[in-house]
Order: sequence, then structure tokens, then C-alpha cells
Amino acid sequence: MKYLVCSDIHGSFVAAQKIVDFFEKESCHKLLILGDTLYHGPRNPLPKGHNPMKVAELLNQYAEKICACRGNCDAEVDQKVLHFPTMDDFFELTCSSTLKVFASHGHIYAPLSTDGKMPVNCEDAKFPDFLTTPFIQNKTIFFYGHTHISLLEKRNPDYFICNPGSPSLPKSGSQAGFALLDTDLQTISLRDTTGKILQSLQII
Repeated sequence: MKYLVCSDIHGSFVAAQKIVDFFEKESCHKLLILGDTLYHGPRNPLPKGHNPMKVAELLNQYAEKICACRGNCDAEVDQKVLHFPTMDDFFELTCSSTLKVFASHGHIYAPLSTDGKMPVNCEDAKFPDFLTTPFIQNKTIFFYGHTHISLLEKRNPDYFICNPGSPSLPKSGSQAGFALLDTDLQTISLRDTTGKILQSLQII
């Protein structure tokens, strides 16, 4: 199966359309949205093509294929116009008998960096206590967003961390884009908004 993973659309219809175009082109099975879907937030400029209602209308066409969680810019009013659940702090997926996904926006739960600290701009987050050894006995991918900085790391043979960045407001030199998890090829890749592979890791 193919899982397209994105975060921090921030109401950009241009970015949302590129995500959907790639989703269709690659015949993806699931769209994982890591929060900050409609509102641009008080600390961000308006992204190109800012049109939250059109973003909602577009994504609602894929509601049955979407798993989503709440970002720090998301509110109850957003759920009123979205036809898929988007207010949970995280979600978990079992992709196979040996592969699991934990996904959160990054402002409440985030993975530790290699120095043992929280990633930049995630200082108020914590590593989820419930993401315990029994969960990580399987191969586990921790997806998070929030920073708008793409990241793909293999921490050990069974633990991977991925931030897909932002397709609308990338920061710190990251390219606008998203991520693709392909469980048939056993790969995770960072992509730009045209679908070009920027980085890829094997998860076998």
C-alpha cells in the first residue's frame, strides 16, 4: 500500500491540489494529514492560494481515505467543515504484521532528536509515554509535522522518524513537499511537490 503523508497545508489550495494530484497519479491508498490543515496561523504569512474553504471541499472528496490529527492551528470550527475526524492529538496505524505508524502534529507529541532533546519548535512537546517497548517491537515509523522542516532518519533497524515538511510554507531551507510510505517497496521517501524524490530510506 501507498500512504501519502503531509502536514501544514495551512489553507493553501495550491498546495492541497498538488497533494491530491500526486495521490491520484501514484494510486495511493491512504492520505495521512498531520495537522494545520486550514488555518495559516498568526505567526505565518498567507500561503500562496490561501482558500481554506476550497481546501476543505477538495479534501472532503477523499474523506474515507484520510487519517488526520489536530495541529496547533486547528480548531473546532475546522472540524465543522471537514468530513473526516481531525481533532485527535495523534493516530496509530497498523500497516502490516510487522510495521506500525504513530502520527502526531508535533506540538504535543514529538520524537526526541539524536541529542535527546525535542526538535526545534517542539520544545513544549513530549515523547509519548504510551509509545512503549511492545509497540516498538514492530518496525515503527514516527511521523510528525509542525516545524515545516523535512526530516527522514533511521534511528535503528526498527525505528524511523519522518517529518514531511510543509507543501505551502517550508522553512529553514526545506523544499515544499510531503512524504510517501510504500509498504510494497518497503521505502519511505521525502518528495517535493512535483513528486521528485529528495531522500529515501529502506525499511526492510
